[in-house]
This record gives sequence, structure tokens and C-alpha cells, in this order.
Amino acid sequence: MLNYLWSGMILIGILWGAVHGQLPAVTEGALGAAKEAVSLSITMLGVMSLWTGVLEIGKRAGLIGQLSRHLTPLLAFLFPRLSPESEAAKHISVNIIANVLGLGWAATPAGLKAMEELKKQSRASGTATNEMCTFLILNISSLQLLPMNMIAYRSQYGSPSPTIIVGPALAATFLSTVAAVVFCKVMDRSPKM
Repeated sequence: MLNYLWSGMILIGILWGAVHGQLPAVTEGALGAAKEAVSLSITMLGVMSLWTGVLEIGKRAGLIGQLSRHLTPLLAFLFPRLSPESEAAKHISVNIIANVLGLGWAATPAGLKAMEELKKQSRASGTATNEMCTFLILNISSLQLLPMNMIAYRSQYGSPSPTIIVGPALAATFLSTVAAVVFCKVMDRSPKM
């Protein structure tokens, strides 16, 4: 569906430019945007590599394991039917830690593995469990102490103070995470349809 949406928008833009005699501007804009996309991709690849490497070092040093153990009470509250010793709980812990540190790229593999483990534990094939829904909503709300993506984007585009967004990002992601937890707890208690 998104392919059709993006293709349609590109086609409409090209047609609009052609109808209004601005086709050279459309071509120039497309080439400029392509150049900028490559430059941004290289910058983000460097940032991603750095922080994914830092997370891997933290795993090997045992730091992630220690942080995961500290998350056990939180996981017990959020996922009451999930064993704290399960593989799903371990992957959920890594995902939460990576998201809190603003490492969405490093969080993704752990999130996918957590969903696979949650699916294995599910008795109803093809139906999302409360744990799966809770994990997905928490992952989307994504509490972040350091929004590394946004800092890297702002730095790439020449912001004089790329880290100024840390406070507002922390407040916004904290509120979205609290709203997500409240929503999940309310829906978990609601009668099944």
C-alpha cells in the first residue's frame, strides 16, 4: 500500500511540475534530494555502527545482563503472565534498554526475537496475546533518555545545538510511555469480546 502511496505522490509531483513548466526544477530537486539522502545515510550508518557496537560491548561485558536483572520487577508488572526467566523476557529487556538509550537500530533485532518468542508461547495461532500487544505498544512509545537519531540528524543539518532536544524528547517519550502502560493495563482488565 505504501508503495502505491509514494509512487502516486512522486507521479503527481512530476505531473504538476510538467503542467506548470517547472520540470527542470523537479529534476534539480530530485537530484539534490538523492545527494542529500546518500550523505545522510552515510552519517546515520556511522552513528548506527557506533551505538550498535557499544550495545554489543555492553552485552559481552555483562552490563546488559545486569540491567536486565534490574528490569525484572518492571517486566513482572508489565507482563504478569510472562516468566522472568523466559527467552522472551530476555529479548524484551534488551529491547527496552536499547530503546531507552535511543538505539532504535539495536532494539529492532531484540524486538523481533521477543515477538517470535511471544508467538511461540501463544496458544491461539494468528491472534496477538496481551503480552504481544503490550510489548508492541511499549516499543512504539519508546521511552528515550538520549534520542541519538534526532541528535545525529540535527548535527548533520548544521544545528548549532543538536542536543537541545534531549529534555523535550525525554518528556514526550516519558508521557507517551506512561500513556501506553495505562492503556495496556486498562485494556488487559477489560472484558474479552
